[in-house]
Amino acid sequence: MKKSKPLPKVFGIGLNKTGTTTLGECGKILGYRCTSCDRALLKEVVLKNDFTLIKNTVDQFDLFEDWPWPLIYRELDQMYPGSKFILTTRKSEDVWIDSIKSYSMKTSPIKHCRKLAYGFSFPHKHEQQYLDFYRKHNDNVRDYFSGRSSDFIELCWENGDDFEKLSNFLECNNPEVPLPHANKGIDNQVSKSRLFMNRLLSFF
Repeated sequence: MKKSKPLPKVFGIGLNKTGTTTLGECGKILGYRCTSCDRALLKEVVLKNDFTLIKNTVDQFDLFEDWPWPLIYRELDQMYPGSKFILTTRKSEDVWIDSIKSYSMKTSPIKHCRKLAYGFSFPHKHEQQYLDFYRKHNDNVRDYFSGRSSDFIELCWENGDDFEKLSNFLECNNPEVPLPHANKGIDNQVSKSRLFMNRLLSFF
């Protein structure tokens, strides 16, 4: 029996709050083994520059989104030739920073990835640094993958990029289902005490 061709590794390298979870949900529908944000892996990369656990994780999954993958796209490109890379973005940088600020109020005040990734625990009072990071990351990714349309694509769900565009890029059959919108309704899942604590900490 002829073996089916293995799926290429697919790395979502857009920053968080750019529709990364939606990308992961799309991947699941398409049959990919998906993994999302992993703070332990982020610590290994940022604090130790150690890729041992990265390799172990890549062996177990097909599609990767959120941290730490956006920070190491160059290394991943060298380590896994033939992979595909997806840069997710928002319709404007103002929309992105507002989303980051809102989301930071709803996550753990201690166990989060913002300090490791951006250098600041909260975007409040550090909006310019966060925006500079966003711009520089997106520009660097575009420059790095310039002319490589077969293994790189930029997607913005808010601007109308859809399941069909993603499926065509991944050379998969379009499932013809609505684009999943993940992480909606999180406001109703956050305790008042967490919101209060995060608002307090964001002033420092």
